[in-house]
Parts: sequence; C-alpha cells; structure tokens
Amino acid sequence: MADVNEVDERDKIDELMVQLARGRVALGVAAFAAPGLTVRAMGMGRGADGGRDFVTRMFAAREIALGAGYLLSGEEGRKLWARLGLGVDSLDVVTGLSGRKRVPLWAAAGALAVSGSAAALGAAKVARDVLR
Repeated sequence: MADVNEVDERDKIDELMVQLARGRVALGVAAFAAPGLTVRAMGMGRGADGGRDFVTRMFAAREIALGAGYLLSGEEGRKLWARLGLGVDSLDVVTGLSGRKRVPLWAAAGALAVSGSAAALGAAKVARDVLR
C-alpha cells in the first residue's frame, strides 16, 4: 500500500504531465496556425520561408498529437504517451545540443530548457509508472 507522501508525489507528477500536455496542444495549434510568427518568436528566422513553415507545421502536428493523446487517454494509455513524449523530448535535447552553434544562444538555451524540462518530467513519470 502506498503511503501518503508517495500518493502526493504521484499526483503532482500526473498534474504536471497534464499541464505539459495542454501546453503541447497550445503550442502545436499556435505553430500550425502561424508558423512564421512562431519561428520568429523563438528567434529562429524572419521573412517568408515555405520550407521552414512546412517543417514547423509538421512539428505542430507532433505536439498536438502528443498532447491530445495524453489528455484523451486513461491511466494505462498515459503510460504509453509519457514514454513516447520522453523519447521525443530526449531527441529534441540531442538536436538542440548538436545544433546549438547554428542558432542564437538565447534561442538554443530556451529550446533546451523547454525540451530538457519536458524530458525530465517525462522521465519522472515513466520511472514512477515502472516502480508502481
């Protein structure tokens, strides 16, 4: 039987995962609706660029799918979506580290902070699920 602290910790992680999923959906919708504005806000480009907008919308679809998948799933389904999100966020960290010199420092730091935080939260959720 779980003690009160363990249940409270699990609830905190689960609530943070719900907030992360909501943020994914919001970011995805914004990036899909206005890819140029989204990229400019992230400090990664100005002007018209059809290829960039295409890739940004692909990113948007991924974020919407990961967030909605988590939000629409029950407890067992969320375990799978948490693992998928952890994989994606971990790859985003690797991408951010390897491409750091090709974007402004503040943009790379921001992207790494977001993807690193999401990966850390996902790792906590996956570890909690495995240890249950």
